Amino acid sequence: MIQRTMHPWERDALLVRKSLEEKPPLYNLLIELACTRTADEFLEARKAFQCLYSESVEEFVAVKVQGFQRRLLVALVSTYRYEGMRIDEAAVKLECQKLARAIKTDHRNEIENDDQVLRILTTRSRHHLKTIHKCYKEDYDSNLEEDVDYIQILRDTVNCLCAPPIYFSKILDTAMSICPGEQEMEALTRVIVTRTDVDMKDIAAEFDRKYGAPLIERIEAAALGNYRDFLVALVKRGMAN
Repeated sequence: MIQRTMHPWERDALLVRKSLEEKPPLYNLLIELACTRTADEFLEARKAFQCLYSESVEEFVAVKVQGFQRRLLVALVSTYRYEGMRIDEAAVKLECQKLARAIKTDHRNEIENDDQVLRILTTRSRHHLKTIHKCYKEDYDSNLEEDVDYIQILRDTVNCLCAPPIYFSKILDTAMSICPGEQEMEALTRVIVTRTDVDMKDIAAEFDRKYGAPLIERIEAAALGNYRDFLVALVKRGMAN
């Protein structure tokens, strides 16, 4: 419940810190913050991080992470994406083909060292990337996130940028699995608190479609007391928006 009372920028700054101080590090949490917040929201979280810790998010990530993960994560937290709806159809087609060529090799080293993959995922607007996601499905009869499933950090990036309800419904399902721990319950709270006023209706619909049970029923079965009532109330409010 504390997450609900915090200012969103301060809360996200704390979550950035938490993501890489956990053992093992929670790369998916950092990706979630960088890719599902608007450009302005994450910029303000970066400013809050500097005020709280006297270092930049970019510095923090670069010191904590190595290799391909460093290149991807530093680029994701540094970018300020265009938020508009304008796209270049020719660029969408070309970049869809570039992603397909890199992915279809099935060689982890090749895709991790492909600068074009990094550029596309870390600089293009979400609307542009969602259009690429649709184009990929139409042209190759498969989902982009499924074809990069062998590199989890890329799968989470694609899902957070192109299909947030899929990503968040998976987090919720995992958090409400048998005997969830503290980390899982924190994830359950985080997702519901941060997405209530954003896309909870879409997340609940995807959860129901994918897991065959209403989200509220699963929460009622997994949580107890005032905590359960708090989460259910937020989900109901989000679904009513």
